[in-house]
Amino acid sequence: MHTDLDYRAHLARESARFAEVVRRTPPDARVPTCPDWNADDLLWHLAEVQWFWGTVVRERITGPQAEKLKPQRPADRAGLLAFYDRASRDLGEILAATPPGTAAWTWSPEQTTGFIRRRQTHEALIHRIDAELTAGERTPADPDLSADGVDEALRVMYGATPPPWGTFTPDHAKTLRLHASDTGDSWFVTVGWFEGTDPDDGTSYSEPHIRTADADADTQPAAVVRADAADLDCWLWRRPPAGTVVRYGGQDALDGFESVIAPGIS
Repeated sequence: MHTDLDYRAHLARESARFAEVVRRTPPDARVPTCPDWNADDLLWHLAEVQWFWGTVVRERITGPQAEKLKPQRPADRAGLLAFYDRASRDLGEILAATPPGTAAWTWSPEQTTGFIRRRQTHEALIHRIDAELTAGERTPADPDLSADGVDEALRVMYGATPPPWGTFTPDHAKTLRLHASDTGDSWFVTVGWFEGTDPDDGTSYSEPHIRTADADADTQPAAVVRADAADLDCWLWRRPPAGTVVRYGGQDALDGFESVIAPGIS
């Protein structure tokens, strides 16, 4: 993947564009990609998310500890914008001052500030797109950043390594190739089934899951999904692509993959 991406620069640009669009969007405008939210709800969401992760890194605390410190939502648009501007600026400065290899709490097996840099960059990108769709003024996304977003969506958000108490059984007849036609990046994704019981809370799982690998010339996928990187990223995040996502090949493989991504990413 594009390991030379400057996540902090992308985070700053996507966060600034988000604020620029939201400032001129009516507070009660509905967000089409998050139907339960209006524009101010979207603003508060990204503001609290950026505040939360900035607090985790700066204070060197866990997520539950940070949650106890979270301030109440401001009562009006002016207060929301002021809080967002401060939280976004602080997050950028904190990440700039903290090397990516620094240990930090996350919900992922990867417990580093580098994980937070990447995750928050893509969080800002997707919600910038939400804001633009709300305002009706969509702009393109950076292709290399979008390809990295596809990689993160596949490997982290949908295809995270199963916990040791669970078992993933791949169905090799349901292997797909996802191809970003503008950047040339490809991923092989195998659909399978995850089963297990969480020993901490007793919750049992039996659900479709995926495993992702880099493209291999010797692998023959059952199906192919192809689009520009930004459109693949949006499709995986259940946001409307600006262009066309082409799908062809084995319907069982395509349906199996759709069953994994259908709920979206929460």
